[in-house]
Amino acid sequence: MRFPVFALCLLPCLPLAAQPTPQQPFGTVREQATLQQQWLATRLDRNLPAVMRSHGVDMWVVAMREYNEDPVFRGLVSPTTFAARRRTIYVFFDRGPVGGVERIALGGSSQGGLYETVRATEAAPDGRPLELWGAAQWVLFDRVVRERNPRRIAVNISRDHNFADGLSAGEWEQMQEALGPELRPRVVRNERLAIDYLALRVPEMLPTFRRMQQLAHEIIATAFSNAVITPGTTTTDDVVWWMRQRLADLGLDTWFQPSVDVQRRGVVMQDSASPVILRGDVLHCDFGITALGLNTDTQHMGYVLREGETGPPPGLQAALAASNRLQDIAMAEMRPGRTGNDALSTTLARMRTDGIDGTVYSHPVGDHGHGAGPLIGMWDRQDGVPGRGDVPMLAGTWFSIELQAATLVPEWDDQLVRSMQEEDVEIGVDGQVRWILERQTAFHLVR
Repeated sequence: MRFPVFALCLLPCLPLAAQPTPQQPFGTVREQATLQQQWLATRLDRNLPAVMRSHGVDMWVVAMREYNEDPVFRGLVSPTTFAARRRTIYVFFDRGPVGGVERIALGGSSQGGLYETVRATEAAPDGRPLELWGAAQWVLFDRVVRERNPRRIAVNISRDHNFADGLSAGEWEQMQEALGPELRPRVVRNERLAIDYLALRVPEMLPTFRRMQQLAHEIIATAFSNAVITPGTTTTDDVVWWMRQRLADLGLDTWFQPSVDVQRRGVVMQDSASPVILRGDVLHCDFGITALGLNTDTQHMGYVLREGETGPPPGLQAALAASNRLQDIAMAEMRPGRTGNDALSTTLARMRTDGIDGTVYSHPVGDHGHGAGPLIGMWDRQDGVPGRGDVPMLAGTWFSIELQAATLVPEWDDQLVRSMQEEDVEIGVDGQVRWILERQTAFHLVR
């Protein structure tokens, strides 16, 4: 079932006059920030303690400097915070189920009352106020840590995972100096803290993300129609920039430049730069929307009807059906506790049994377009991804099912046509895998 573009109300708490409009599909910037702040509070209250306790860590330290933020930064701060303030050190300390997880900010703000801010008041050895002294936060950090006497102090250092490697060399050196020989041995590198925290959603985010999916589908449907494409005149770059402009007109953004490419009977198109779209062409796009700190990732297929055609040739429809079947297989192999590499190997085995010539390269999505969590293959690593593919899937996360199936099309003299599709799914808190919205099962048609 397709929903109309603006059918869902994403901000039910707003008065009627403040409901989203076609020009502001997610409300005003202020309304969006209010919703994002609610999500942040829920993630810090609900997800953060669960992640720390699941990994047996009683203190997690996230330290960074302005414009060199840790990848987990955006998931820890309010939407009105754009960068770390000079130096910011967030300290999370678990006092247990009754006391809860303390959230302490050394530098920066309280993020709307979600953190306790700790400031320096005494003078440095040279008489200057400690707040202006370069080591101010590290002096405070030493005090905060010693007062709490944690068993394990987790930091974000990793060789394999970008999301867990946010502690810079300079900050790490100063942190070790601040801890001293007594506390330094308690430091552990726990990669899963940052990965799991970023990967986990809260259900309150889902209506907005679903609405983003609707909008992505609607923009693609318009882009792959006669409203945008005139066969014989319009180029693929024309379509790309129409999509970018449409997002800009809505006050939205994207996390990557959209792409549109063509497959054409009897013609090798790989080296064609912005070709003119002709009748009989198969179209493909890769498109994402960024809004409210979230990112979508969608790939759809289109077809430009020849004169007298009412639909794509059966061979092309079979190509799309093959990628749909591969989507079914991939989703069936995803479940909490299973690693990305395990899901990849069983998916590919079932794919071959079904006689499909395909490739699977799926990934988490959410705070980042290519999000934190296990990779299920890469286009050039169909034997698994060491490290990043060994992370287990979690209930309450989102993924982009990204893949392609190549099919011989009789109407094109048995030319291989690749059906490349990507749709976002959730692994629900119940462990079930569902489409966030829906998937494409028929070509977009340019008539």
